[in-house]
Amino acid sequence: MKTYILPALRLLLVMTVFTGIIYPIAMTLLSLVVFPYQAKGSMIEKNGVIIGSELIGQKFESDKYFHSRPSAIDYNPMPSSGSNWGPTDRRMADSVKARSARFIKQNNLPPGTVVPKDMLFASASGVDPHISPEAAIMQVERIGYVRGFNAEKISSLKKLVEAFTEGPQMKLFGDPRVNVLKLNLAADELQSK
Repeated sequence: MKTYILPALRLLLVMTVFTGIIYPIAMTLLSLVVFPYQAKGSMIEKNGVIIGSELIGQKFESDKYFHSRPSAIDYNPMPSSGSNWGPTDRRMADSVKARSARFIKQNNLPPGTVVPKDMLFASASGVDPHISPEAAIMQVERIGYVRGFNAEKISSLKKLVEAFTEGPQMKLFGDPRVNVLKLNLAADELQSK
């Protein structure tokens, strides 16, 4: 029995050092060299100040901004989770109805408007930084009105949504989407012109 314990402890020590220290350090250094922007969190700066990450959704409550997808965790990336409500859970149905009514009211849309699903359901992570192009377009009139845009600038705002629309990942996975933080920054730039 003693002959197996010593080699097992040696292997444990070697694997702990390799997989717990050497490998993580090597991968961190490699990622910093090959993908420096992504390895540092894909942070977005404005006037030299970091204002967010393009990978983590933020809460935008002001009517002058495009609103993000609902979050079950109030956009806190630490717990990162969804509501875990199933389709038969009454809370899910109630929240969808409330979110639909709020979206229609906020954006001055006709009653009965079909609201895009991404504005009704929280994402699984709770920090999804994207919305659908349809959800963004439905918010353009509200944003244009609040910012005092004329018809030409509202048209430019719609073009911004098109310009910031990303296709499916690797042209295969997911749906077209728009990064809300980037779009809001572009809307601020458009207003300053």
